[in-house]
Amino acid sequence: MKHGFVKVAAATPDIRVADVQFNMEKICESIQEAEKNDAKIVVFPELCITGYTCGDLFTQDVLLKAARKALFEIAAFTADKDMLVFVGVPLSVDGELYNVAAALNRGEILGLTTKTFLPNYGEFYEMRQFTPGPEIAREILLEGNKIPFGPQLLFQATAMENLIVSAEICEDVWSPIPPSIQAAMEGATVIVNCSASDESVGKDSYRRELIKGQSARLIAGYIYANAGEGESTTDVVFGGHNMIAENGAILAETKRYQNEIIYTELDINRIVSERRKNTTFQISGSRELIRIPFYIEEEKTALTRVFPKKPFVPQDERVRAERCEEILTIQAMGLKKRLLHTRANTAVIGISGGLDSTLALLVTAKAFDMMGKDKKEILAVTMPCFGTTDRTYQNACRMAEQLGASLREVPIGDAVNIHFRNIGHDPKDHSVTYENSQARERTQVLMDIANGTNGMVIGTGDMSELALGWATYNGDHMSMYGVNASVPKTLVRHLVKYAADETPDRKLQAVLYDVLDTPVSPELLPPKDGDIAQKTEDLVGPYELHDFFLYYMLRFGYEPSKIYRLAIRTFEGEYDSVTILKWLETFCRRFFNQQFKRSCLPDGPKVGMVALSPRGDWRMPSDACSAVWMKDLENILLEE
Repeated sequence: MKHGFVKVAAATPDIRVADVQFNMEKICESIQEAEKNDAKIVVFPELCITGYTCGDLFTQDVLLKAARKALFEIAAFTADKDMLVFVGVPLSVDGELYNVAAALNRGEILGLTTKTFLPNYGEFYEMRQFTPGPEIAREILLEGNKIPFGPQLLFQATAMENLIVSAEICEDVWSPIPPSIQAAMEGATVIVNCSASDESVGKDSYRRELIKGQSARLIAGYIYANAGEGESTTDVVFGGHNMIAENGAILAETKRYQNEIIYTELDINRIVSERRKNTTFQISGSRELIRIPFYIEEEKTALTRVFPKKPFVPQDERVRAERCEEILTIQAMGLKKRLLHTRANTAVIGISGGLDSTLALLVTAKAFDMMGKDKKEILAVTMPCFGTTDRTYQNACRMAEQLGASLREVPIGDAVNIHFRNIGHDPKDHSVTYENSQARERTQVLMDIANGTNGMVIGTGDMSELALGWATYNGDHMSMYGVNASVPKTLVRHLVKYAADETPDRKLQAVLYDVLDTPVSPELLPPKDGDIAQKTEDLVGPYELHDFFLYYMLRFGYEPSKIYRLAIRTFEGEYDSVTILKWLETFCRRFFNQQFKRSCLPDGPKVGMVALSPRGDWRMPSDACSAVWMKDLENILLEE
């Protein structure tokens, strides 16, 4: 359970209708298998001890006694098992029959959650045999043991206080106000559902969206175990459709029509982090629900979940294309509004032939098309200096020409050399002053051209550079509207590629493809043999790593040691642990040290869930200390 991960399972065992002994044995076999796979929470289907489809056999005392006896035997079977198990059983209490999910832990029956909503329509007729659960939980005496009985019981792990589990049963989640809502509002981070939902055409899609939606609405993990093969097929068929979801995403799902167990890890810390940030999700704190402690050992959970290498970039090609089109539209709409509001005549962009300025130019061209404005009023300014290579220069010029922008060339070498003389800097000294003088001269040129044409300087810097502070303060850091401000570097590349793939202009397409093949560089140092001498990723680290770090730190508040653990797993075979740790340290150090640059960012449109605007998503003091984060990184070295 280190870093908040807990391994969970949804199991559909083979059963025989009303054959309690057979069913008990199969349930125990599944528990045994789940233990071998290190599952800590295991969920079984509704009424699986007897089978859901017993019909009026549920009125037979012999079946109910056998089911109760089996429940205690299954509980005893868990005595040496490090897990919390939920199993469905019919239970007679005070002369009434209830549909119950029993929670078992280390040989004990911890609680009996009753079904609240009994379906009595279509193929369902549960009210013929069962009574809805009581409104308020109470204790009942079962085989001499006092056991909590009723709806929305909360089971809290003693070794992990944020792991709070609550159960509901099948129809409960289909109701207008599922019991899990109150459970979540009382602190439950994981909801389990013992279910028996039969199959009909299209029902699986609805069921999937229902579980996804409930996990998203509650910001919770959701473990759904469904009845399957072995149930009666007199009128319906059960497909064993099991799902495990977390905050709106299906993490694991069975193929239907085969009984099996699925496993994955829920990230409890991520759930808690999301709830903390979401001000509309408020824990009631009323403590109306009964809390029952359970014990599982605290240990490092082996991960099987897949974490995408590029979390900002959809893996599915179709979804990625849709996302790229939407992002380009958001960027262009933001710029369109700003240009119209300021009544700017021109848009002024410094173009280098690199990815960021290429994207900014494409977005600006799209905004002008939206306004029906002549793209000749886009002033694409190339400002060659000491580090400019012929390849990037030619690409910048060809791109401006193909997009219909007005190309201006303003060489800045002489101006920078005069500046060096004025401040007493030796041009042979290629220090940060040498580099930043060029960046600030370029910004001055753009600002003055904008002033002279009643124009607006369009910023080109991306979110990854802002996170690292890889921008010259009051140089490329500054603009009048930053269209790329919330677009990470890994996504910039895909946006440019999407534009290249979609354009009917073959000449423009060829230029864009060549830009994509060009190493990322600020080109502030003289070329070597005509080639780029200064490659950003050699200096600051691979952007795919930094975007990975950025996403999990800002989106979910993960600590560095957890990000490191995920990166080791995700980038296995590409980067070794030493390399990952080196660049993670760089990221943490620079992220804190460079906040002052983000505190005075120009306006720019938000396009995704992670953004660094000091006015919106990320408000951080410029002098915040990184000691706690760096200490967490030191602990990695101690553990290794």
